Formats: sequence, structure tokens, C-alpha cells
Amino acid sequence: MATVTAITSTTREKLERARKAAGLLAQLSTEQKDTLLHQMADAIETNSSKILSANEEDLAHANLSGAMRDRLLLNASRIAEMAKSVRDVAALPDPVGEVIESWTRPNGLHIRKVRVPLGVVGIVYESRPNVTVDAAVLAFKTGNAAVLRGGKEASRSNGILAEVLTSVPGVPVGAIEVLDSSSRESVRELITARGLVDVVVPRGGPALITHVIENALVPVIETGAGNCHIFVDESADLDMAARIVINAKTQRPSVCNAAEKLLVHRSVAPIFLARIVKHLADAGVELRGDEETLKLAPNVSPATEQDWSEEYLRLCMAIRVASGLEEAIEHINRYSTKHSESIVTADENNAQKFLRLVDSAAVYWNASTRFTDGGEFGFGAEMGVSTQKLHCRGPFALRELTSSKYQIFGTGQVRT
Repeated sequence: MATVTAITSTTREKLERARKAAGLLAQLSTEQKDTLLHQMADAIETNSSKILSANEEDLAHANLSGAMRDRLLLNASRIAEMAKSVRDVAALPDPVGEVIESWTRPNGLHIRKVRVPLGVVGIVYESRPNVTVDAAVLAFKTGNAAVLRGGKEASRSNGILAEVLTSVPGVPVGAIEVLDSSSRESVRELITARGLVDVVVPRGGPALITHVIENALVPVIETGAGNCHIFVDESADLDMAARIVINAKTQRPSVCNAAEKLLVHRSVAPIFLARIVKHLADAGVELRGDEETLKLAPNVSPATEQDWSEEYLRLCMAIRVASGLEEAIEHINRYSTKHSESIVTADENNAQKFLRLVDSAAVYWNASTRFTDGGEFGFGAEMGVSTQKLHCRGPFALRELTSSKYQIFGTGQVRT
């Protein structure tokens, strides 16, 4: 085992328990895991009042507002969604043991590549208690131990959720561990615990993700911020475009797949901007725009250079008029965080060019960016949306929480 950097005895004990649990989890059958997951869902519902009480304490101490408060908030509906997401994961096919490919060599050796658990998965995230459940159950389904380091604002909520999940008889000790969130030291300990932790997943804002990437000694699967774009092309159905833009911006502005920027083809800008600016303003969206937008739409504030690369995570949107498809693609590839982008157009050639040339994890034709989500893609709960290109890209869930190994079957072959 590789040397582990200096960590406190408390953290080391938790990581060593997780390492031991990973070996036990890998031995559980699909039926055993699914049975325990259903019991976890039941436990969440049974303990809903205890969970909500802890969350109320977090809200009282955190003093958050707007999008950040919404991320922390739990209510009866969100508790029900948590339990449902656990049952949804239980219903999904188990990727562990899946034969990815197999073949036989001329010497008679039969080789097959199979999916196996990653081992111990560390997750660093901010004030979203639902991530505690999503991460824990996805790791559990794939035979991985989960080490969770949530934001300090959600410490009580995260603690009680982990306690509820691990209270189910049959869940190995150490399968779900929660690290202290009162200081950043536990983040450093987790991301440098090479030899005890197999991979770390940072999920949150740009500052958190950058910190983990730049300081980790453990391999990282990066989840990305969402500076998402919609381009309304000259042939777009403008009624459809308006529906898509309103949904992508206002349905839940605090999440990473919400649209932050709107690009409009110059030929339809005089008509479309007057309409969409009114709709967005009526929905409470703060609007910023380039010089052409300001000429066509009153009550829009001037956009700065910083606006084009900022992830707002609130009811705010920047608008730019583009001369055509090529300029729109160039703008997106320059400023996007490589998360989700959409084109609204009736021109299939333009759509195909946009889908091919925009360098993002999810690229849409005539649909809202809000669909970039594990549940919407049919994966069940997700760990996040990866914007990197190694190991996995886009919403990642069960399959992406596995690695692979080769199993070779012989009849006495030796190499000459």
C-alpha cells in the first residue's frame, strides 16, 4: 500500500473502516444489495421527521438565502424524492460482473473484460443533502464504500442521513462514512489519502472543484460547473424557442444544467428579443446583454466580459446577438464550461453541425438543457455531471462507478 500523507487518527479510522467495508461490499450479490437499498428507502421515510428536524437546525445556523438556501432545504416532498431515488437505483441493472467483451486467442486462451467496483470512493460536495443519499446508494449498488465530506452548512442533515442509511441491518460497518466538515483539513486528508481512497469526486462550485483537482494525490473524476448556452437559429420555431429558454433558465436556476447564456441569430433578433426579454423579466430574471441586444431590448443591463464565463446559479441571464451559426459555436466553445448547450433550429444541417462541433458533454437540438441529469437520462440517481474526457463524460452513475479487469481462462498454456 502506498504511503498515506499525515491525517488525524479519527479520519484514518474512518478511511480504514471504508477500505475494509469495500472488500465486504464487493462480495454482496445483486439481490442482497437491492434488498438493503429498499430497506434504506424505508428507513428514510420512517425517519423523515428526524431528518427534517436536523435540516431545520442547519437552515437556522447557515443564514443562507436564494439559491444556496434552496440547495440546503429539505421538505416532505424532497424526502419522498430521496426515498424514491434509492428505490430507482435498486431497480436498475447491476453493472458489477457485467462482461464488457470477450474473445478467444489462437492459443486457446479465453479472455473476458468484466466490470468491478472502484473500491473506496470519496465525495466532496457543498450544501446539498440529497447528494449524501445519491452518492451513498450509487456507491453501495456498485459495491463501493463511500466516504462523504459535505459542506459544513449541511453537517447535521448529512450526519443524520448517513446514520439512517447505515442503521439498516446488514449494511457493512464503514460502507458509508462521513468526515468532519468544520474545517478544510478533512478535505485535504481525503484527497491525499492515496492507498486508502481509490478515487475522489468533487461536486460543487468552481472553487471547490479547482481546489480538489490542484491538490489531490488520489485520482479525481471532475464534475463541472454549468455555464450552459442556448442558441436560437434563424430558422427556429420562435414559440418553441421561447418555451425552451424559459424552462432552461427559470425551472430551477440554482442547478448546473440551467441555461445561463442566450445567443440569438441576428436575423430573428429584432422579433425574438422583444418577446423573450419580456417573458424573462416577468419571471424575475435579471438580464444583461451585448451592444446589439441593448439596442433591440430596453431594460437590459450592459454585459461585461466576466458575464460571458460566469455561472450565475440564480435568476440572471446574459444575451448576445450572433451573426450566424459559426459565431455562436465559436462563442460557446470559448466561454462554456463544457457542460450542456442547445440549438433551436429547423435546419437539420445546422443542427448536425452544432451537435458535432460544440465541445460539451451534452449537446441538444430543440430541447432544454435541464435534461442533463442521471434520472432524465434513465440512469437513476447520479454522482454528478462530468465535463472531463477521461473515464467518463456527462451524467455519471452506476457504470461510471466501476472499473474493469481481465479474466483469462486457460487449459495449461505457457508462453514460448
